Amino acid sequence: MISLLLHPAPGREDWLIEKLQECGTAGIAEEQAGLRAFFEDDEDAASLLEQFAEFSPDLRVEESVDWEQATRDAWPPLCVGERFYLVAPWDAEAPTPPGRVLLEIYPGMACGTGRHPATQLCLQAIERSVKPGARVLDVGSGSGILSDAARLMGASCVIGCDVDADAVAIARERVRVPMFVGSVEAVRAGWADVIVANIDAATLERIRPELERASGAESTLILSGFPEWDVPEGFAPEEILSLQEWRCFVCHRYWPALKAAPVR
Repeated sequence: MISLLLHPAPGREDWLIEKLQECGTAGIAEEQAGLRAFFEDDEDAASLLEQFAEFSPDLRVEESVDWEQATRDAWPPLCVGERFYLVAPWDAEAPTPPGRVLLEIYPGMACGTGRHPATQLCLQAIERSVKPGARVLDVGSGSGILSDAARLMGASCVIGCDVDADAVAIARERVRVPMFVGSVEAVRAGWADVIVANIDAATLERIRPELERASGAESTLILSGFPEWDVPEGFAPEEILSLQEWRCFVCHRYWPALKAAPVR
């Protein structure tokens, strides 16, 4: 048994977890210095070091460990915002704290762990902005965690979309909302009361006209997936949520020229 301690840059953690799963990791644990992935076959060491060289891997020979339990221990339940209680599938039957709703996460799936600050910011904005009966569009839905969160907040209709067909196929197995392969341009004009887009700044700038077209007259945009040094241009948020270096814009369908939004 060997392990690799990997050092992903901010925003690359979920992608790295997905790749490690594809390589047959026996388990992944978060450490202060990065992510540690465990592998049962010592003969794969050279290949793994080469494949993950960009993450400055540190190789270690491991003693025998219960890796199933180690993986469980690496993904403990997590409270996010004021409403959500994030749990891995193996903890789904455990009691949920009073006043919170259980949101199942997907360890090993890109953007599905709920641990990334941008995802947590979107969850905070969703619990404030999605009202019972709302129609919600999740653009770049990934594993569908934000779509599921909107459903739990009482949205009457939630639709998720992603250009990654594999992500959509996996999300359809996990989340009880419609998902399609594509993006916001396929959505009827004025349909959405709330649009959530947890993607990079350049993509948000490019699809801004389509976000505007799909929004209703009094809709809310929740935009994240970007750090403080790379915020998207062309939006005038009424509020900016902040967690570590990551930011989340909360703005309305028609964006007037606003004064600087407060950072929280």
